[in-house]
Amino acid sequence: MPYKLHFISLGCAKNVVNCEQMMALCREAGHTLTDAPEGADVAIVNTCGFLASASEEAIEHILRMGELKAVGGLKKILVTGCMPQRYGEDVPAELPEVDGILGTGSYGDIVHAVEAVMAGENPRCFGDINAPVDEFGRVLTTPPWYAYLRIAEGCDNWCAFCIIPKLRGRYRSRPMEKVLEEARGLAARGVKELIVVAQDITRYGTDWDGRPHLAELLEALCRMDFPWIRLHYLYPDMMDERLIAVIAGEPKILKYLDIPLQHCNDGILRRMNRRGDKAYIENLLETLRERIPGLVLRTSLITGLPGEGEAEFEELCRFLRDQRMLRAGVFPYSPEEGTPAAKMERVDADEARRRAELVVDIQSRIMDEWNEQMQGETVEVLCEGFDGQAMMYAGRSWAESPDIDGRIYFTAEGPVEAGAFVRVRVTGTMDGELTGELAEE
Repeated sequence: MPYKLHFISLGCAKNVVNCEQMMALCREAGHTLTDAPEGADVAIVNTCGFLASASEEAIEHILRMGELKAVGGLKKILVTGCMPQRYGEDVPAELPEVDGILGTGSYGDIVHAVEAVMAGENPRCFGDINAPVDEFGRVLTTPPWYAYLRIAEGCDNWCAFCIIPKLRGRYRSRPMEKVLEEARGLAARGVKELIVVAQDITRYGTDWDGRPHLAELLEALCRMDFPWIRLHYLYPDMMDERLIAVIAGEPKILKYLDIPLQHCNDGILRRMNRRGDKAYIENLLETLRERIPGLVLRTSLITGLPGEGEAEFEELCRFLRDQRMLRAGVFPYSPEEGTPAAKMERVDADEARRRAELVVDIQSRIMDEWNEQMQGETVEVLCEGFDGQAMMYAGRSWAESPDIDGRIYFTAEGPVEAGAFVRVRVTGTMDGELTGELAEE
């Protein structure tokens, strides 16, 4: 019989895609998807387990579903994704509210799991995390003007601080014909901003023949009807001349590159099993800026990594001031059980947090200076609708990725349709974000 299902997706864009695939499988099986958990038969919490803090967020959601279940507002709870993959049977043992678990190799078992828990069973599904990437349909949960295109699964980088390879398996590229087929479908649905995602998109295709094929894929995507193509994430050591040439030469590829660096100190980079040194990183960033005018660079940085003393931290601060990367996600180091770095000597958590706050301060000043430079400029903005709280329209330019960066707020004399491209003249700032007005054509 059909059941009413409510999905909760936590974590990264890749998790969003996994959740959308499970939703499609359930809908194809005849089940109904509901927007709220109240009155649902099963709530499916698709979790992140990358950091302990992500697991804590997942637990909070599970406990809320458990409270609803306790008062009869929900019948069953399934937990899927990285957290059960990481902690296994500890999840239902520590959280008796949970009726079943699916690891990252078992998203395709979701229909079976739903039917099993409704039959009073307690499914435990842990499929092969190194199997070929599942090719399922999706129920798009993003706004109709943008969508994620996942091109690979897993990771072979084995950074010393990261648990992802143990949760997601080895690097597996989706067949190019499957990626392009999905992209054509997204274009036909009117998607205007295609966001290419994987744990590391620069290694796309290297598991086939040892050579990267991202540049080839991007050239094919640029022949489709997407006005904007955005890239997440590009690891620095695989950014070769051909890839840089495609990014620089294709007008559809947004001049916004997310390149996770984590640190700049050579000793820390070696200890963390990162490829390339500070000189390589600096040369790469200089090359990218020379080749791609107006480039916005985003990165992620970790403070308090093993080996980071005061000198190494000051080096990181100088690097950020010198490079002036516009966007940065800054995280205090979290020693994750099961990673080599967790066994290394490091500063305590409070000091790592203090350093992160100092880096955020530096980054905020860089963004404030950029906002000042943008005053009077006219930029293309993808409108995302009217913001009732700000009492202005809101949207994003090439410089803002959804759910990661801020937005641009603007006024208009007449209505502006969500999903429309408009020209906005920047005239001010609000809480660190740009504001402006609709420019006359």
